[in-house]
Amino acid sequence: MLSDELRPVPSAHSIADDFSLVREIAFIIVVCMSQFITQANIGICLATLDIVGDSFNITEPGVLSWFIAGYSLTVGTFILVFGRFGDVFGYHRMFLVGYVWLAIWSLVAGVSVYSNHVLFIFARVLQGLGPAMLLPNGLAVLGATYAPGKKKNMVFAIFGATAPNGAILGAVFSSLFSQLAWWPWTYWTMAIVSAVCALLGSIVVAPVQHTNFKQHRFLVLLRILDVFASSLGITGLVLVNVAWNQAPIVGWSTPYVYVLLIIGIAFLVAFFVAELFYSDNPILPLRAFTTDVTYVLGCVACGWGSFGIWVFYFWRFLEQYRGLTPLLASAQFTPPCLVGIIACFTTGYLMSRIRPGWIMLMSMTCFTLGNIFVAIAPVHQTYWALTFVCLLVIPWGMDMSFPAATLMLSNASSREHQGVAASLVTTVVNYSISLSLGFAGTVEVHVNNGGHTPNDVLKGYRGALYMAIGLGGLGMALSALYTFKSYRESPSSDSTDSETGMSEKSEK
Repeated sequence: MLSDELRPVPSAHSIADDFSLVREIAFIIVVCMSQFITQANIGICLATLDIVGDSFNITEPGVLSWFIAGYSLTVGTFILVFGRFGDVFGYHRMFLVGYVWLAIWSLVAGVSVYSNHVLFIFARVLQGLGPAMLLPNGLAVLGATYAPGKKKNMVFAIFGATAPNGAILGAVFSSLFSQLAWWPWTYWTMAIVSAVCALLGSIVVAPVQHTNFKQHRFLVLLRILDVFASSLGITGLVLVNVAWNQAPIVGWSTPYVYVLLIIGIAFLVAFFVAELFYSDNPILPLRAFTTDVTYVLGCVACGWGSFGIWVFYFWRFLEQYRGLTPLLASAQFTPPCLVGIIACFTTGYLMSRIRPGWIMLMSMTCFTLGNIFVAIAPVHQTYWALTFVCLLVIPWGMDMSFPAATLMLSNASSREHQGVAASLVTTVVNYSISLSLGFAGTVEVHVNNGGHTPNDVLKGYRGALYMAIGLGGLGMALSALYTFKSYRESPSSDSTDSETGMSEKSEK
């Protein structure tokens, strides 16, 4: 469990000091591939959404959104659980299992072309369990392998920089496969890459084991893993998400939609009660939710929820209204590759020099501006106007908020609890993407007048993007309050801890 006060862990010996240069490079590549592949699985589906939908004779936007939301749902829902599994069974073990699992269900996603869209959505949902294992345990491996310091800051920045590149390259390769070969090859290639990463990871990732789980009986392990409370939380998250994403398809007046929502909320309430009063080893360390942590996670939720809406509707806008092919749309999305790398390394540099609240405020501002540019962009405007500017701005939102938040929580927790620390941020990021698509879909269907004409459909798209602007604005407000709070608590000094990026006062 995380420390109640989230105090930083003192500098210690870095496991990476014992690596050869070749092994350390291979180690960083394999671990960063977990972030790369996670985002690539969004890009490969988003770029060819209509092509895959047409192969299943699916055109309804609400059903198509499940191709994305189903994957993000399981990624966000199970990250915290698999972070605890890593704490108990070993980060490296869960990390490798994640690659193998992803390989299996990527294979099934491709094979679903011979069946129907239900199997494809089912495979996409189960695909998400792979990244749910990879992300927290990959971050935990990094956190446990490197001692706090500038090198760790840069490695975490590299990890964050792979996100936009993964999404863009995933979109490019899926477009190539779809236009030059057959779309299932996208998923079969993903299966091959995941299997190779699992093999290479078994060689270069150092085993990090903090618990001898073999000495515990089965019932004791269940308590350590907090299985009962976790089941309540998972059930609640899934039901709430399904309700929000089904509502745009069947309508809120459909009884099972609001029944699922009510039951899901009840399960979540039961989960928090169990965590607070009955769990011996709570999977969600609620006592660790200091004001600072709550502000940071709240900002991340708003910003990445805004991003989830932006990436879905912006891509739909390019393909549906500007008539771009998936490959050309992918080419237009290339600026975030370079800008994302610059943003991540800039964040790594700034973390030890300015208050984290300023970093969060800058990232939330970029999320908001990016959505504004898309929401007001004319259909026939040149790419080099608002579209290009948007793609220069939005990566700063992604690649400032994620590295900053993960690094702050990683440095603030002990080596044996890196799994839970990494899980908190990645859970919020991925679940907020999935949930926000349900919110946006509800807004879309209520403002598009039934979507009978192209103008009505476009009106629905813009309505969803206006909601994304609202989420980004809320994130800006939270980050501004967080920054103001940090100055009130430590008005005489603007310096931050060089290793955690958090002021000493805010840690206390």
